[in-house]
Amino acid sequence: MSTPLPEHAVKAWIAGFGVAVPRGATATAHAELEAAAAGLAPPLVVKAYGPGLLHKSDAGAVRLGLGSAAAAAAAAAEMLDSLAARGIVPDGFLVEEQAPAGVEVIVGAVRDPAFGPVLLVGLGGVFTEVLRDTALRLAPITEADAWAMLEELRGAALLDGLRGRPPVDRGALVKVLLAVSDMVTALGDGFTEFELNPVICGPDGAVAVDARLVGATGLEPPAPVPSAPAPVTDFTPLFAPRGVAVVGASTKKPNFGNMFLGFYRAAGFPGRLVAVHPTAPEIDGVPCVPSLAEVGPDVDYALVAVPAERCAGVVREARGIPFVQVMSGGFREMGHPELEADLLDAARSAGVRLLGPNCMGVYSPAGGQTFIGGTPGRPGRVAVVSQSGGLAGEVIKVGERRGLAFSTVATVGNSADVTPAELVRHLAADPGTSAIGLYLEDPRDGRGLYEALRAVDKPVVALVGGRSGQGRKAAASHTGGMISDARVWSALAAQAGISLVTSQDDLIGVLDLFDLHGGRPAPGTGDVLVIGPSGGASVLAADAFDDAGLELAPLPDAAREALRAMGLGAGSSLANPLEIPVGPRGDPGLVRNAVTAILAERPFADVVAHVNVQSFFTFGDSADPLLAYARSVGELQRSRPGTRVTLVVRNAECAPPGVEDAVRETAREAGVPVYRGMEAAAVAVAAAKRHVRSVHGSA
Repeated sequence: MSTPLPEHAVKAWIAGFGVAVPRGATATAHAELEAAAAGLAPPLVVKAYGPGLLHKSDAGAVRLGLGSAAAAAAAAAEMLDSLAARGIVPDGFLVEEQAPAGVEVIVGAVRDPAFGPVLLVGLGGVFTEVLRDTALRLAPITEADAWAMLEELRGAALLDGLRGRPPVDRGALVKVLLAVSDMVTALGDGFTEFELNPVICGPDGAVAVDARLVGATGLEPPAPVPSAPAPVTDFTPLFAPRGVAVVGASTKKPNFGNMFLGFYRAAGFPGRLVAVHPTAPEIDGVPCVPSLAEVGPDVDYALVAVPAERCAGVVREARGIPFVQVMSGGFREMGHPELEADLLDAARSAGVRLLGPNCMGVYSPAGGQTFIGGTPGRPGRVAVVSQSGGLAGEVIKVGERRGLAFSTVATVGNSADVTPAELVRHLAADPGTSAIGLYLEDPRDGRGLYEALRAVDKPVVALVGGRSGQGRKAAASHTGGMISDARVWSALAAQAGISLVTSQDDLIGVLDLFDLHGGRPAPGTGDVLVIGPSGGASVLAADAFDDAGLELAPLPDAAREALRAMGLGAGSSLANPLEIPVGPRGDPGLVRNAVTAILAERPFADVVAHVNVQSFFTFGDSADPLLAYARSVGELQRSRPGTRVTLVVRNAECAPPGVEDAVRETAREAGVPVYRGMEAAAVAVAAAKRHVRSVHGSA
């Protein structure tokens, strides 16, 4: 573990950034401490510093509440003997004026290997040790970020004063956060962990009484290392190639290469399709050439499906082909980074951009690209970037089954060359893409991805695999132990204004809502109106929307009067969620009429209508009433183009085959997304609101 720099040196450095620290002095021997402390006002604090004293309190290297300089010197002598018994010889002693009591706060940062400096703030003492009441952001942060971090703390009320205590100066604490952000941003890769613990906050300011910097060779920021500019690549030939070459198809035993030839043929690829084989004139009816070097100028994309150790040699022959995708696995992900390095070198020497390795390729119905069997779906405006080819295929199949239409789905596997960050930048500028979904595990260029996501003004939803719930076990500080991969992703999402989901189903569900509602201004209130049958379902709906961070505001008095005039409210309360009779014998237009009356009094930006499908077939045998209800909800959406209307079909499995699809199709024609459960709808609606707030600052 790295030896931390002496505390007094770190404090002198942070003071230059405007962080208040106690007055103090140092002495290399305890006998010199009394003279060093002569000008300080008691009570005093003495600390030893040097190797083996990373955690000074644990080693018994701190004494508090000392009444004089002589008492400080005596405490240092006792400390010296105690440390010697542990085999620790300190380099010296720091004596300081003890800060007045206040609210203890921890402010720290770690250098994340993917995302760079990550800042943390939390309430000190038991709140940090046991409750882990902390908030994170990627540095550098803005002043708005700093204030938001303090608001996120569950114990934030402690900062405002409790039981007669005065409130702390939050503004001073915000300045500390901004200063630490500046420090660790300046250090860049020149540190491992940095911590002020505690910062004592009171009504008159904030004082850092302990400071620790690990993994830095000095306090001067390291000289910046020139970095290569971010690649600027026209990805159009990747998504709509003039020609495709497949390497690895066999004349004897069908393999992945043959499978891809079949995919392109079944999809009706409109360009030139060619196989690469050293001797065969054709494979499965597709003409062959001996090598990639001989494919000709009209091939923009080559797919390589040969064993990992042969891939670099194949890619070196691809000069003149803009994009090469390596499907093969067996590289870094299988413990062979040297093969991946050789592959990347081959791509660069050939002047091609490399997709993968260990990826399935690209799906683009408009451009003829595919990596799945069957006829491609209709072209759309939803794009996905995925590090998993299998999951991407599932998203396509399930999404299209639900009515989604894709512009592009790109799988990147190990991302040895083309990264998710590059593709996000491209899709952000693509007029044919209106919403972006991500599945990521190791983004490779995490900082670049963060910057790309901050610049996107289109809605983005991300599903992240492999997020660890464990703290960093080798961390030298409390800060390092409380920053996990999951929390870093959450911080990134908060700053970039994107939505994080925890399941494939929610990824598809959010993209569905983005697709249908992304163009709606939805200028109404930030809360949600939920309406449908069954009091129990309404209670559960309230819980689901509360869990998603959404508010169900009460109905205005005028709206309740209008509902009573419609004959509603006789056997139920007129609240939100609003219980309303919907069934096979009910009026299919009742929900539309009730919502119209409510919106006249309060402009809810989001309306979620739910229906119990089971009741339509328990008390009836025709799908017509249910379809009439779906049409009525669609009419509501058409009449309110500025309101986002969402439909939840509960217990849809109770409908006869084909009915759920018919309901979904009817609703989607009117621009209404359909979900099977309240939880999925709540996640999607929350994502829409998050995007609108990040872009427009409203609902």
